Formats: sequence, structure tokens, C-alpha cells
Amino acid sequence: MGDQEGRDPGMWVDDGEQRVVVHIGGEMDIDRAPMLHTALYAATTRAGGPNEIVVDVSELSFCDSAGLNALIRARHTADEHGKQLSLRAPRPQFLRLLEITGADILFLITDA
Repeated sequence: MGDQEGRDPGMWVDDGEQRVVVHIGGEMDIDRAPMLHTALYAATTRAGGPNEIVVDVSELSFCDSAGLNALIRARHTADEHGKQLSLRAPRPQFLRLLEITGADILFLITDA
């Protein structure tokens, strides 16, 4: 598991042997999207790291286009590195954003 001391309460990473879980909560907007991009890029490009990256969005209350762009870029980077990126437990408003933008077809969505 990753070190959670001193973490951003709205985003942290659990680094496991089987998968990396990136937890994001609160508002994901233009100010926080670069931090999300950095965390997801590190998870998807790490050589020898787990092939499964889960983005836990169960506590995400808002996501703008910058946050969505970071997720879409991470999905493509994961594909390029032979890894799978999925979204865990999205709230209805986030699911609606994915549907409206057509991004819902890009992600495997899980409940747990």
C-alpha cells in the first residue's frame, strides 16, 4: 500500500502488488487535473508495475473537462503500455458526464 501520510484528502494512491488504486474525491477541476494526470501517468507507465489501474471515483462530487481529459489521456497511456484502466463506483452525475461526452465507451466501469 502507498504512503497516505501527508496526502491530499481528495486524491491518494494505494500501490499494491496486484493493482494500483488511485482514489479521487471532491472536485476535479482545472486546478487539480494536473495532479491527477501526474499520478495516473506514473501508474500507467511504471515498468514492472501492476497491469491493473483502478480509479476510484466513488467520492468524486464534480469533474470538469480538464479532469475528464486527464482520465481519457490516462486511458490511452494505459493502452500504450499494455495496462488496463477502470473506473470504480462512479456517481450518477459523473456517469452522465461520461455518457454526454461519449467517453463512457472508453472505460471499464466497476461497482467495487
